[in-house]
Amino acid sequence: MTHIRTENLGGAIAWILHRPHPSVQGLIRQLGVIGLDVREAWPELPAEAIGADFIFYDADMGHDEQFPWASGQSPMPMVALIGSEAPGRLRWAMEMGAHAQILKPMSDKGVYAALLVARANFNRAQASEALISDLQSRLSARQTIVRAVMIFVMKGKTEAEAYELLRQTAMAWRVTMEAAAERLVANHSSERGSDDDRHIDRA
Repeated sequence: MTHIRTENLGGAIAWILHRPHPSVQGLIRQLGVIGLDVREAWPELPAEAIGADFIFYDADMGHDEQFPWASGQSPMPMVALIGSEAPGRLRWAMEMGAHAQILKPMSDKGVYAALLVARANFNRAQASEALISDLQSRLSARQTIVRAVMIFVMKGKTEAEAYELLRQTAMAWRVTMEAAAERLVANHSSERGSDDDRHIDRA
């Protein structure tokens, strides 16, 4: 029991989204032994479940509408409770975002391992999403810098001069080069829009 609590699971909140069934009681008992605060729901998760640490869900009779978030976008580790190995049911369980699984009929075995695996997989997925988001943000910022440099190039500067001018502009504005580039591009787009409006008026 001491070993379990060193894994910081004691006091965690777990919701079980499963139709009433005697086999669920074994899962509830074991989660309680581990130290989790267990709550049950069926047929839908209540809004308060979004603050849970773990969700156990019935993969056999579950459907998307039971969850207050989009498929695969759970804000916590998800453990699928699988009885049927029908391809359609397994595919749905995976699409819903299963980070671990427990096979039915459920017992008190494998629950602790499922919790640790689910949390590890969830953390890994979150880290991957954060990395992808960071890379996308950097790529977008780099593209904006290139666009800002090209604005100066179109005004007769060399690429080296344009880059240096952008750097000096950022220093003068006391912002990063990315922020300066974004402001320059926005201003340039606004000026072009005004020029187009004047051209239309003259026409």
